[in-house]
Amino acid sequence: MNYEQLAGEILPLIGGKENIVSLVHCATRLRFNLQDNTKADTQKLKAAKGVLGVVNSGGQFQIIIGNDVSHVYAAVNKLAGLGEKPADAAPQTDAKPAKGEKKSLANRFFDTISSIFTPVLPAITAAGMLKAVLSLLVAFHVIDTGSQSYQIINFMADAAFCFLPILLANSCAKKFNCNPYLAIMVGGILLHPKFIALLAASVEAGESLKLFGLPIYNASYSSAVVPIILAVWFMSYVQPISEKISPKMVKYFTVPLITVLVTGVATLMVLGPIGYIIGDGIAQGIRLLESYAGWLVPTLIGGLFPLMVMTGTHYGVVPIGANNVMSLGYDAMIGPGALSSNIAQGGAALAVAVKSKNGELKSLAYSSGLTAVCGITEPALYGVNARFKTPLYAAMAGGASGGLLAGILGVRRFSTGASGLMTLPIYLGENGISNLLFAIIAAATAFVVAFIVSFILYKDRPEG
Repeated sequence: MNYEQLAGEILPLIGGKENIVSLVHCATRLRFNLQDNTKADTQKLKAAKGVLGVVNSGGQFQIIIGNDVSHVYAAVNKLAGLGEKPADAAPQTDAKPAKGEKKSLANRFFDTISSIFTPVLPAITAAGMLKAVLSLLVAFHVIDTGSQSYQIINFMADAAFCFLPILLANSCAKKFNCNPYLAIMVGGILLHPKFIALLAASVEAGESLKLFGLPIYNASYSSAVVPIILAVWFMSYVQPISEKISPKMVKYFTVPLITVLVTGVATLMVLGPIGYIIGDGIAQGIRLLESYAGWLVPTLIGGLFPLMVMTGTHYGVVPIGANNVMSLGYDAMIGPGALSSNIAQGGAALAVAVKSKNGELKSLAYSSGLTAVCGITEPALYGVNARFKTPLYAAMAGGASGGLLAGILGVRRFSTGASGLMTLPIYLGENGISNLLFAIIAAATAFVVAFIVSFILYKDRPEG
């Protein structure tokens, strides 16, 4: 693939560089926020060689590229000169819909979640893979859990989760159009060792920690998601007000002072506790659901995840899975369901590869199917399964079957990361390999069901 050539085709078809408000990418997609969505030529973009699909969802104009997305992203950035624009100088993208689009509350929510979590996924994925490597080293008795080597690799992996509020503060600031360094500072306030020590001392003394005579809620914000999102969202309103009321001569000093002081106090006193209670409530609700119908959510996720990816709504459940790991120590809902879905996507695409007599399609189905079972499903989803419909139905059936079995067997994921064969070791728990074996059985079930159904239903025919 010629990345520069593809970038040159994409840029005019989205309305030129002047139409780009912001651009980020995830594992497979270019995610544009455009000034005017009507200027983008969706049909010509879909027809461009190297583009697997186009999705206009959640306030973002998304172009599915596949595994080469980072290279195409760099080429588009270079061609459009986007790297010359400071990150914190980007126009507000959440304040009003792009021209030609009416953003519903749901669309704005999913756009926000996507914009916040997409940039930090590499760090979370790295942490999950480190945990997977560590689990394998322990399982094969290469290192012992009491060794210094284990402790070092373990805290390396935990770093992304421990300091997640700081990572999220940066992406939140870019989304809410405020200073990212002040946002990071607010995240640092929540995680400062002195604050943690003061809380611990107050608990030990049986007294509340007080600020200006008002009690501060005893909560741990390490690995927390909701508090920092609320804090930076609030800061996005405080900063403009502080700029407005500050005299021009001292604005350089007063704006950061007012912003951090007001936001910091509000976060410690109100927003942080609210976010902590929300996150804890979600975790407890999940635990309650797990107790009475542990099979339900993995089944629904396994069956419906392809549709959620196509509409962008999967970003509404991904943080729940991460919150489960951070709050409960495991995730028995989202991860096992997503694992079954991704494996099923690969199975459905590989069935097409085996059955089809179209050489070009066989090659695409083989490559995208193998990529899907490793955890990256968009090439299979848009290039094969959704394109021919019946493989999509097969993938949904396989995903639901695997998710149901995972729920019945009580499969748990102990870290986060892309759901696929490469990250299966994150299902290794403290009680041996039984949980991993159950995860493999569920994934195998999803693959077999999807492959068989897809093989039976698929017939070579013209696209349409």
